[in-house]
Amino acid sequence: METSAVSTTGEERDEERTPLLSSSSPTTSTPSGAIDDEIRPWQPSEPQLATASAASPPPDTRQAKSPRLVSLDVFRGLTVALMILVDDAGGAFPSINHAPWFGVTLADYVMPSFLFIIGVSIALVFKKISNKSSATKKVIIRTIKLFVLGLIIQGGFFHGHNNLTYGVDIDRIRLFGVLQRIAIGYFIAAISEIWLVRNVPVDSAASFVRKYYIQWTAAAVITMLYIGLLLGLYAPDWEFQVQSKSTNLQTNSTILVQCGVRGSMDPPCNAVGLVDRIVLGQNHLYMHPVYRRTKECSVNSPDYGPLPSGAPTWCLAPFDPEGLLSTLMSAVTCFVGLYFGHIIVYCKGHPERMILWSISSLVLVILAFAVQLIGMPFSKPLYTVSYMFLTAGVSGFALASIYFMVDIIKFSAPLVIFQWMGMNALIVFILAASEVFPIFLQGFYWRSPSYNLVSLTEAVLQKICNSKRWGTLAFVLLEVLFWGLAAGVLHIKGIYYKL
Repeated sequence: METSAVSTTGEERDEERTPLLSSSSPTTSTPSGAIDDEIRPWQPSEPQLATASAASPPPDTRQAKSPRLVSLDVFRGLTVALMILVDDAGGAFPSINHAPWFGVTLADYVMPSFLFIIGVSIALVFKKISNKSSATKKVIIRTIKLFVLGLIIQGGFFHGHNNLTYGVDIDRIRLFGVLQRIAIGYFIAAISEIWLVRNVPVDSAASFVRKYYIQWTAAAVITMLYIGLLLGLYAPDWEFQVQSKSTNLQTNSTILVQCGVRGSMDPPCNAVGLVDRIVLGQNHLYMHPVYRRTKECSVNSPDYGPLPSGAPTWCLAPFDPEGLLSTLMSAVTCFVGLYFGHIIVYCKGHPERMILWSISSLVLVILAFAVQLIGMPFSKPLYTVSYMFLTAGVSGFALASIYFMVDIIKFSAPLVIFQWMGMNALIVFILAASEVFPIFLQGFYWRSPSYNLVSLTEAVLQKICNSKRWGTLAFVLLEVLFWGLAAGVLHIKGIYYKL
């Protein structure tokens, strides 16, 4: 991780912890180390004639920097804040937590929003590439850094603020996670932007299509490959070792999951889990999957709880919501973000952007419900095509709305705290969403680990609100405010963190 300073004046909640990288341009590094998001599209500079007199000072040949796309920072910051909200308040308000399997809740929009923003940012950063090999090298290095960081933070080394221990058995380390998904999505989208875009000047809708049709074809191929594997792979019966000591199932060793089906999208027998079990191995999957909150697996559904009587055997089985096949499909969301970013690059006027974004978002939402009607329901764990269309369309509407408020009518002051969080999203993710900072604070306690600053603050707010649920919500909102102000201090000091 690098720090750039500018001299100016619960384990069940791992799956929604999603940062968005800030990355510098492949050809020129930004002073802040953040994404060089620009409002104005790039155009070739006009040749300058050497007509200045000898008495005149030499002209300033430095390229003027276009203003940042503030709405993208605000969108990123709002998504970070939403991530913290659903992550830490989802236990108190299960309705905003991830859908147990099928369906979409507030939490299910977090990951796709980040992937969408990554795509938009890549389109802006890579709008001009002087050296494709050099740009590719930087993309590979950044991908590796992010993947390794995810392996450390989400592989199980930190055990959470309710379990102040650390360390991980390498034989059971979780190999994939949200950071790893971000890394793969970023890599696929960035490489396509470097190598699959034709060198065609864009001066019409037809030339826009000619420039990017290969990239769109790649996204379509990924989608068809996912559909083919999801519906075509045969899932045989399989076994797993019980990892939980608390179970109503009458077994103490190996459990058999009966499948023998093809094209299933239910929790135990789908192709997404099959691919992960074969390629990654069961020991390296997520051990507390979201389907433990289904009615079949929890008496407190849609929240976690004890197994009901007669619960199916697969309730304790591992499943990674950020596995290989679903991650491949999630990369298509980055491609959608690329398309929205290309509109920024080549459409100069606000009305043009707003119209194209709105129409495109509406088409995506319509496609989402159409795909659902023909038999592919919304599912974040599987990252189904219908789910991809829906969340990408909603992300498009969100970007258009924030762009209108922030970059058109300049209604940005009330949202400045989210802008700050968006400009330092990575550090907020590491310290806040990954619980590194809360765990550090809870390491200092008075006599008992439960008497620490974090737990006592939450307990006091619950007492003031006379409600555990609303007290928890007040604590989470205070947490968001704290990190927004902390990001603001870093911004004022010109300090940004990137990989």
